[in-house]
Amino acid sequence: MPGLAINPDESAPYDLRSLFGADVSTIRLEIGFGGGEHLLHRVRENPGTGFIGIEPFVNSMAKLLGQVEGAEPDNLRLYDDDAVAILDWLPEASLDHIDLLYPDPWPKRRHWKRRFVSQVNLDRFCRVLKPGGRFCFASDIDSYINWTLLHCRRHGGFGWQAQSSEDWLRPYDNWPGTRYEDKARREGRSSAYLTFLRI
Repeated sequence: MPGLAINPDESAPYDLRSLFGADVSTIRLEIGFGGGEHLLHRVRENPGTGFIGIEPFVNSMAKLLGQVEGAEPDNLRLYDDDAVAILDWLPEASLDHIDLLYPDPWPKRRHWKRRFVSQVNLDRFCRVLKPGGRFCFASDIDSYINWTLLHCRRHGGFGWQAQSSEDWLRPYDNWPGTRYEDKARREGRSSAYLTFLRI
């Protein structure tokens, strides 16, 4: 972990590409990467992209670190605490892409205020994404899908890219799947894959 860790107590570099040992041209953030299936797939698929993965749960972070031990990718950096700390640390317009995949849905109505998609966090996304930057959201919980669509529309800083229902029912290109998606299918739930561009 020490060789891959980001420390938000230090000043963020003006150019995030300097965080990585690899020569990267774009920067992508994944919030709550779980077991790391998607993150590691993308890291290996895109050596010219620098990835920042955030995961506060120790077991999930340990699982990912176990998969890269001894061959740590030069285009990956990690943070093991609250994503808000990194979002507030990042320079303005420094990211090309944010992934929020199968976040905790907080299914009980009284807990909805705890959902990560909120006006204040969309403000954070808007600040750190470059104009035209991509925000991808996947979930199998209908109420959270609708919640995200309504919040992004209300925010005004994001344009939903769907032209037809197939656009949001079809997984992203080269999608590796995740354990959360597998669980949803076993339980009879389908997933939605929403793509927004920073206006």
